[in-house]
Amino acid sequence: MSTLVALLAGLIVGIGIWLTIGGLAGWQLLPARSQLATTMARLQQTATRAGLAVLAAVVVLVVTRWPVAAALAGLGTALAPRLLGGGRARQDAIGKTEAIASWAESVRDTMAAAAGLEEALTATAVAPPAPIASAVQRLAERLRHQRLTDALAAFGDELDHPSSDLVVAALTIAARMEAADLGSLLSRLAESIRDDATMRVKVEVGRQRLRTSAKIILGSVAATVVMLMVLNRSYLDAYDSPAGQAVLAVVGGVFAGGSWLMARMSDIDLPERFVPRTTGGPSR
Repeated sequence: MSTLVALLAGLIVGIGIWLTIGGLAGWQLLPARSQLATTMARLQQTATRAGLAVLAAVVVLVVTRWPVAAALAGLGTALAPRLLGGGRARQDAIGKTEAIASWAESVRDTMAAAAGLEEALTATAVAPPAPIASAVQRLAERLRHQRLTDALAAFGDELDHPSSDLVVAALTIAARMEAADLGSLLSRLAESIRDDATMRVKVEVGRQRLRTSAKIILGSVAATVVMLMVLNRSYLDAYDSPAGQAVLAVVGGVFAGGSWLMARMSDIDLPERFVPRTTGGPSR
């Protein structure tokens, strides 16, 4: 018993030392609040989808006695938000892009009022654009105990967006080399980022027709099958045999593959992140 107590005490002391050193060094020992909340929300969303998929598969299996149909129902339920939804996520991505452009202009305007770079970054945390407000506020908090370049690197990692990497790269270079033309550079970057957001809006409008077509096709097929099950079950007796299940698997695979391709065609591929180097050189 005494050995166990000693081990627990040693573990607690070790954790305390680790937390103390990490706090003094400015390490990020735990995920940021927004990152933790996002992770928990994704886990909850995944668990909900899995539960609904299992429920759909069980219901279809009980009603039809077709294992292939049950598997297809479960798979379709799990992937339906990806294949037919995602509009909110795409709108959020567009809003985040526009917010990065607005924030870059805010930094530029604050620096034009004879403020230094670090002071300007801190000032933008007072009224930041809503989609990136928490990240900007945490940047201001990091500036109190971290080097400017390190705080900017963490800010870019938190936003995890190609456009933000360009702004962070410009600010990092300015912090090291004291670039005199930072204001005009931020203006050009903001204009370019806004053009990117406008392009995404136009692409989103054009590809919405693809998503609508996919919903109509899948909905029509599902409604037809349900009507046949209710009004003329004998018409579907051919699928009760193993050969019928094999045919159903082929048909279901074709529909699943076609749905995935339509969803893939409607996506907007982001370029790879541009991450600036953070080693060497002065930090301020």
